[in-house]
Amino acid sequence: MSRIGKKPIAVPAGVEVKIDGHNVTVKGPKGTLTREFNHDVDIKLDAGVLTVSVKDPNKDNLTGLSRTLLSNMVVGVTDGFEKQLEVNGVGYRVQKQGNKLIMNMGFSHTVEFEDREGVTIEAPNPNTIIVKGINKEAIGQLCAEIREVRPPEPYKGKGIKYAGEHIIRKEGKMGKK
Repeated sequence: MSRIGKKPIAVPAGVEVKIDGHNVTVKGPKGTLTREFNHDVDIKLDAGVLTVSVKDPNKDNLTGLSRTLLSNMVVGVTDGFEKQLEVNGVGYRVQKQGNKLIMNMGFSHTVEFEDREGVTIEAPNPNTIIVKGINKEAIGQLCAEIREVRPPEPYKGKGIKYAGEHIIRKEGKMGKK
């Protein structure tokens, strides 16, 4: 069994965990998340502590993954998750209008993204995008789709990148001597 899979998950006060066979529902102050887990994994709640174990020790199991997904559910309904994206480039800008993110990324048209269920998009300034929510997987997917509109290019670093991401820069063409 994996080292991560052996770690117990403490359930904070105000969070309600309901285990129905392989379906787990976590309800907290920020919302409710439900997920179906693998049938080879056994999830138990004892005295405010969640534990993940494997039913058949001879099978290749997913205890580490299941434990991490369960932990992300608990953290999501208590604190929530947030990812930040940066927009770099002359004329590239973003703005929020209602529940839509309007992006001017150097194309002949604007690109729009709408808030999704459980995920909100903010644009505090024209060069920053903040994606917030309780489902870490949905936040990561939306950020990847936004970044895909104009990924950072290696010569000038223009495009959309994650905050803190390092872009490996390339040297441009050398002129004749």
